[in-house]
Amino acid sequence: MLGPVLLAAARSDRMRGLVTSVPLTRRVVDRFVAGEDLDAAVRAVRELTGGGLRVTLDHLGEYTRERAQAEATRDAYLAMFEVFAEQGLAAGADASVKLSALGQALPGDLALDNAREICAAAARAGMTVTLDMEDHTTVDSTLEVLGKLRADFPWAGVAIQAMLRRTEGDLRDLAHEGSRVRLVKGAYAEPASVAFDGKAEIDRAYVRGLRVLMAGDGYPMVGSHDPRLIDIARTLAVVNDRSAGSYEFQMLYGIRAGEQRRLAQDHRMRVYVPYGSDWYGYFMRRLAERPANLVFFLRSFVSR
Repeated sequence: MLGPVLLAAARSDRMRGLVTSVPLTRRVVDRFVAGEDLDAAVRAVRELTGGGLRVTLDHLGEYTRERAQAEATRDAYLAMFEVFAEQGLAAGADASVKLSALGQALPGDLALDNAREICAAAARAGMTVTLDMEDHTTVDSTLEVLGKLRADFPWAGVAIQAMLRRTEGDLRDLAHEGSRVRLVKGAYAEPASVAFDGKAEIDRAYVRGLRVLMAGDGYPMVGSHDPRLIDIARTLAVVNDRSAGSYEFQMLYGIRAGEQRRLAQDHRMRVYVPYGSDWYGYFMRRLAERPANLVFFLRSFVSR
């Protein structure tokens, strides 16, 4: 019951003010966020890649309503690509980008233009870019931007949420040669008219999506921490004669770190590394996903 409440709170400016004003201990934020600046992100990436893991970097921020803020987010990615190239961290690395942080809600093509600049800078650095998927109202816009980006950057990837009822059809359209698709369960509060509800129903939708991607000609990115779904993905890879380099697993920073390292021994394993000061929305969605995360958060107040 707490999940929908926390997801609603993730969009509440009032709750944002209340939660961000609480003096959270660093260990709580650091559970899910690599740090508030690029230096912290670099340190986290060095540790992860040193252990055989790949990374995708998310400069935190979303639902931008001001052009200057959208351009600041773009510039943060450009700076990250430059630093990663200079420090030898770019090879095999990816950036995860939310179009809402680049001006998706603003008039015109601001988000597309910013995304193009980000993709061009990523290409110069030797990195790739994956568009994060947000709530259901942004799906058509995100896929439209993806199509335009792929005209110049065919390696541009996208995240697709299994919980949405439209997803199986979207995946069939996307499961073509060279198409990088990250399949996730979904972390937004959605109405029943557009999304499946309940763990069992969403899990079944996720498996249907895995079947489409693993049987297709694209590059599936399996975004899940669920051991059962990971095992199903591995079985489907074998059934479809996929090589170890034709798909990958992805997990979030700070969640099941031991399993991440274990999977990396035999598979491509990528860690989603968020960083930046605008951590509130991301943090609340992580609390909503698992009750254990909320317990961890609450215990911080009695263990200081």
